[in-house]
Amino acid sequence: MRRPIVLVPACSHQIGSHPYYAAQNKYVDAVVVGARCQPLLVPPLGDNTDVDALLAMADGLMLTGAASNLHARYYGQDLLDPSLPLDPARDATTLPLIRAAVDKGVPLFAICRGFQEVNVALGGTLHQAVHEVAGMLDHRENKRESLEQQYAEAHRVMLEKGGRLHYILDGESEIQVNSLHGQGIDQLAPGLLVEARSDDGLVEAYAVANSPGFTLAVQWHPEWRVADNPVSMKLFSAFGLACRVHRDRIP
Repeated sequence: MRRPIVLVPACSHQIGSHPYYAAQNKYVDAVVVGARCQPLLVPPLGDNTDVDALLAMADGLMLTGAASNLHARYYGQDLLDPSLPLDPARDATTLPLIRAAVDKGVPLFAICRGFQEVNVALGGTLHQAVHEVAGMLDHRENKRESLEQQYAEAHRVMLEKGGRLHYILDGESEIQVNSLHGQGIDQLAPGLLVEARSDDGLVEAYAVANSPGFTLAVQWHPEWRVADNPVSMKLFSAFGLACRVHRDRIP
């Protein structure tokens, strides 16, 4: 039987003189190793994306992190720092894709930028600089450190008792996570349920309350060395199981 197909929207990159569509290996590899699914990279084509065609073949959708931020106009704000990287092609591709995937019950797993994209796609807003918000921690990584240090456990998150994440992680009340983001949830979109928070109250995970399919979004990076992290493996395994159920559904 074929592996479930998981869509992985790519980012726009300039490499040398040429533009590229690309996704980091660690996300693609996590779909293979952790979820045991077949990743399919989706170029960020904006209005030229055939969302219906993609979702007709897809058994899951995974939204990756990225160096770029979602443009603030999508949640009614001006850019706080125009020097930070943007990816308008990805914005124009993922936001409609997210809404359609949720409507169709396609399993969805969103990470970091993807976590922020889902919230905005469904009507929520973001803090553009969490570290500048009173009472909030600085959730950014130190870019002078090695990747191993940047992706090391940085703080704990507390899981909501009885939530989907609590269930997936076998009743754990808190876990340690890495932290590599400057932006974060301000207003949670209608219909989203908080699954975990950090000590400063920032939402670190949520699910779509009434979605007919698996929907989970996390602010940290479970894809990093996924096979070495039992928590990450449980998350990707649960996503992979949902993709298999979707693949095997009766039309």
